[in-house]
Amino acid sequence: MASVTLAESAKLAQDELVAGVIEDIITVNQFFQVMPFDDIEGNSLKYNRENVLGGVGAAEVGDVIGTDDDNPLTGGSGEGKDAATFTEVFSGLTTILGDAEVNGMIQATRSGQGNDQTAVQVASKAKHAGRLYQYMLVNGSGAAPEFSGLLTLCAAAQKVLATATDGDVLSFDKMDEVMDLVTAKDGQVDYLCMHARERRAYRGLLRGLGGAAIMEVVELPSGEEIMAYSGVPVFRNDYLPIDQTQGASTNASTFLAGCFDDGSRSNGLAGLTARQEAGIKVTDVGEAETKDEHIWRVKWYCGSALFSEKALACASGIIPA
Repeated sequence: MASVTLAESAKLAQDELVAGVIEDIITVNQFFQVMPFDDIEGNSLKYNRENVLGGVGAAEVGDVIGTDDDNPLTGGSGEGKDAATFTEVFSGLTTILGDAEVNGMIQATRSGQGNDQTAVQVASKAKHAGRLYQYMLVNGSGAAPEFSGLLTLCAAAQKVLATATDGDVLSFDKMDEVMDLVTAKDGQVDYLCMHARERRAYRGLLRGLGGAAIMEVVELPSGEEIMAYSGVPVFRNDYLPIDQTQGASTNASTFLAGCFDDGSRSNGLAGLTARQEAGIKVTDVGEAETKDEHIWRVKWYCGSALFSEKALACASGIIPA
């Protein structure tokens, strides 16, 4: 007589179900955990950047101010009467949102064994909202409904371009050049940010030194240790693209250096969120009108602000060795 089959025995037993959902959609972004956020009133933040300083000049006794004064910084004469000018900048908020809709019978009958159907769907929407923000923080175009990301915010004068037609490999000189462009906080650089591929190249540079300590690290407020360069943490951010075009190369990337705003709204990068609805919010919309489904809305009013253009620099056209 044949023994019971596996398929037949399965009818009399249930597999053990692990509570929760194992995360398998992951993009590493160590940078996000240390970025400061600022809450604002209204749907945008306005600030003014220096454009031209008010005129001054060096004068001799008897010189007429504004006609005879000389200024070696700007050249020529007549700067003593010139007024300062400014550039208005607006950083707006966008809305990231999605609805979690769960059928009433599914919620009532399939929420055992530690997995609440509604909680799982809401948590997944919230995770996706956070991922979309992190993507736009790097790649956002600034065209509605996207806010401007770091690649868009980096000013032309703050970019170090590739010297070779088809791109440059990562080098210490390139890292130094980019860091030297960050002057908003009197030259203080708070971060270097690069894709895992470029961070591996950085490790290769360290190994090539011979006898040098490979792991210079800094400790984050969370206690996590991050590899560093000249005391500056080197964050892995895999939202940075590695498929940019540089000459004949289609595998180029960009790495960033910059500083965070210190709360003064004057000298660095900060994330933005609505003051009355700060962070990701979950709203109970209620029962669907035509279906037996309950709707929960996950939303985030968010954006970014780079208060000083001198707070961000980048090197583009970086290719693998």
